[in-house]
Amino acid sequence: MTQVLIDGLFLGCVYALIALGYSMVYGIIKLLNFAHGDIFMFGAMIAFTMLTAVPGLQSAGIVAVFGVLILSMFLTGGTGVLIEAVAYKPLRSAPRLSLLITAVGMSFVLEYGVKQFWGSKSITWPQWAQMGAGSIPIFDGTITISRLVLMAVSIALMVGLGFYINGTRQGRAMRAIALDQRASTLMGVDVNRTISLVFFIGSALAGAAGVMFGMYYGAIGFMMGFLLGLKAFTAAVIGGIGNMYGAMLGGLTLGLIERTTVYFCNGDDSWKDVVSFGLLILFLTLRPTGILGDRVVERM
Repeated sequence: MTQVLIDGLFLGCVYALIALGYSMVYGIIKLLNFAHGDIFMFGAMIAFTMLTAVPGLQSAGIVAVFGVLILSMFLTGGTGVLIEAVAYKPLRSAPRLSLLITAVGMSFVLEYGVKQFWGSKSITWPQWAQMGAGSIPIFDGTITISRLVLMAVSIALMVGLGFYINGTRQGRAMRAIALDQRASTLMGVDVNRTISLVFFIGSALAGAAGVMFGMYYGAIGFMMGFLLGLKAFTAAVIGGIGNMYGAMLGGLTLGLIERTTVYFCNGDDSWKDVVSFGLLILFLTLRPTGILGDRVVERM
């Protein structure tokens, strides 16, 4: 059972990083950015290209991989800002359905744009860029060095985001806009700049998750962001979409639930998606605000 816990926490860290982008964007402009999962995929593709195209990186080993991780975060963050400026910003005052349809359309643009450049076949991550296979025993389970390092990176990114949101002027501006965008504008907050920053941070975290996914699993493809994006959305709903800590909690919860389902199904993973999306329906029906979300009462 210890191994189930370890596997679930690792998977939950990946979900949590992606879910944070969903929650941050929804908390600011009430948009379900369904292109977010494809930014996760795009980050993995960018990193793969740099690892295979730049000569001399192999000699730097794991240092090069983490350098590529940082560059990929900046590039995916910039992609998120560009998408917001081109596709979402002109529609901020439009009906919510228009924004939702645009987000779905942008998701397809990213998926099939990547397919044109990288092809439709699964891409194998460079062997030298994959994490080592050494392991550490923990009770009746083991954790590989690779998982331990990647989980530490994920936790560091989430903790850093928490300090940034709660301890900086830009973080206070984000929280103010989430409460009342119009009042924030009257108080001198640069709303456009802050929203762009939210898209940058959320997309950068998704890009980091994509690189770490490739580093560990060793295979990526142009459609991988679709399912993982939906899982991350499920995690955000479970934790309380719009709540940063809820996204983290929801990601870890969903990861543990999926691995526990596989364990009790004797290793058959065909039921984990059924349980995950069944849980999504259950939360939307019985507790749409999620575990940590606050119930909001609109005054007429």
